[in-house]
Amino acid sequence: MRTTLPSLTLLTTFLMAPTAMAEPVDVGPPNAPSQTPAFEDQTRAPQLANTLELDTQIIADGLEHPWGLAFLPGGDMLVTERAGRLRLITPDGEMSEPIEGLPEMDARGQGGLLDVSLGPDFDTERRVYLSYAEPRDGDQNGTAVARARLSEDNTRLSDVEVIFQQQPGWESTKHFGSRLIWDNNGRLFITLGERSLVEPRQLAQTLDNTIGKIVRVNADGSTPDDNPFVGRDDALDEIWSYGHRNLQGAALHPETNELWTIEHGPKGGDELNRPEPGLNYGWPVITYGEDYSGAAIGDGITQQDGMEQPVYYWDPVIAPGDMTFYTGELFAGWQNDILIASLKPGGIVQLSLEDGRVTGEARYLEELGRVRDVDQGPDGALWILTDKRDGALIRALPQE
Repeated sequence: MRTTLPSLTLLTTFLMAPTAMAEPVDVGPPNAPSQTPAFEDQTRAPQLANTLELDTQIIADGLEHPWGLAFLPGGDMLVTERAGRLRLITPDGEMSEPIEGLPEMDARGQGGLLDVSLGPDFDTERRVYLSYAEPRDGDQNGTAVARARLSEDNTRLSDVEVIFQQQPGWESTKHFGSRLIWDNNGRLFITLGERSLVEPRQLAQTLDNTIGKIVRVNADGSTPDDNPFVGRDDALDEIWSYGHRNLQGAALHPETNELWTIEHGPKGGDELNRPEPGLNYGWPVITYGEDYSGAAIGDGITQQDGMEQPVYYWDPVIAPGDMTFYTGELFAGWQNDILIASLKPGGIVQLSLEDGRVTGEARYLEELGRVRDVDQGPDGALWILTDKRDGALIRALPQE
């Protein structure tokens, strides 16, 4: 058993509460200044006011590029490392040896072990779900989701079963997407990237594949009868929405139960969306960004009939990881606000909402650097994973 004791070092920063100020967050000029938003406050919404301070405590470190976490009953956490390890970490920082029995995975580039989620039947069946980069023929790979049973002593997985495989596989080490979100009916949303390269990204616009898509499946991997493309000869039944780039964050709204997602744009153009069944979210035809070379993506357009606008976008990027809606009581006034992990510039981004639109934005904890995941724990605190070779699990609370 490997143990990492909590750090005594506390980091202090400012929190942002949901009272908006007139000016947006100062993030510098956009990469694509000629592009204009489709509606007011679609980007650079008013900045939220500072009213609180936040203390952060390192609970466990020495994690190699941690990516996802799931809370077990009682408060212990399953935490993934992209290198291909799954660990159990207690709220006090005791960290297990790697859990045995994981499926084979391709840990090159942005691949490896990604998200982890408890199945709806965990209390009785102890099923956990894992998303990961699965090796295919040659140097190809693709996102896959497996489910397995976690042993009573939390040391191994058994009955490992692959329930979903992104198709087609591709020779790429990028853009696996990979968040796992359950709806209230026990159906599983899986977010899938478009593999980054110019050729596969075009597949995000066609319905005979799962590149650049959100899919929705039953717990055993079968297709729900009410998916939007069920029965169409030209589309895969499991597809929920399409035209996505690289979605690495997703959450259900705590009141409406609607799916919200966040995805990486290119150079600019990170998007917050509320994906609806059967709709097209535009990539790579429309985007509020440009290529890394500075060239336009496609025709360089941001709107087209039949393609949905993002609820909100960023230029320059925040490079989003996961997202969550805050529902606890520890952070006064934050209820139903969105909290987003940021890889660049780092830290946490907070968004306030009203009637499905963003009304304010704030940044904090940038000193943490690359944040891959932010979750609300059973205690109402924020639990944060930093995406580094020596990554950490961090707990954040309002300063008393």
